[in-house]
Amino acid sequence: MMANLFSSFDPSTNLGLSLNWSSVLIGLMIIPPMFWLVPSRINYLWIMIISNLNKEFKILIGNNNSKGSTLIFVSLFSFILFNNFLGLFPYIFTSTSHMTLTLTLALPLWLSFMIYGWINNTIHMFAHLVPQGTPPVLMPFMVCIETISNIIRPGTLAVRLSANMIAGHLLMTLLGNTGSSLTLMTVNFLIITQILLLILESAVSIIQSYVFAVLSTLYSSEVN
Repeated sequence: MMANLFSSFDPSTNLGLSLNWSSVLIGLMIIPPMFWLVPSRINYLWIMIISNLNKEFKILIGNNNSKGSTLIFVSLFSFILFNNFLGLFPYIFTSTSHMTLTLTLALPLWLSFMIYGWINNTIHMFAHLVPQGTPPVLMPFMVCIETISNIIRPGTLAVRLSANMIAGHLLMTLLGNTGSSLTLMTVNFLIITQILLLILESAVSIIQSYVFAVLSTLYSSEVN
């Protein structure tokens, strides 16, 4: 029995090393090398997904002169989706449930957008602090509100991803721990519930990686 419910998310191991963090890249060893060389249905499906994402991100950015600017957001989507799905397997550490990883992704992105925007488009960035049609009396308050909402953006990105990953895993852990004390009839209901939760978590993994990439794209479009 676990002493702490959140101990299932503990990155430490018996050796005293955080070897669980190797799950961020260890999945690349599972993918067979022939996947990248021989076309298959999975390969075609992934190419189709990436192509559609690329078109959508181009529309969101809205700047046709910056070629290849969507590559980082497509890669971000792929990386988060890969780690989200990897965490659904038993006994594999869910790296995206930790603020250490999610903040590492969100903070440099937001900081680079802000530095680029304030250096190259200073007037445009000042204009974003006061929405169009704001009464003169409310302008100082709107500047404060917009500044705070801009500063907390990397935090909201990181918390949204990690919280959604933790919530489903905690529910599955709680239900799984009760399995030893149930009867045979209730265990069948528990298995069905766990399967439904696993399907739900798979959908959440896709949605959260998509939301993270789309919001990052929208934040970058505001500095142009």
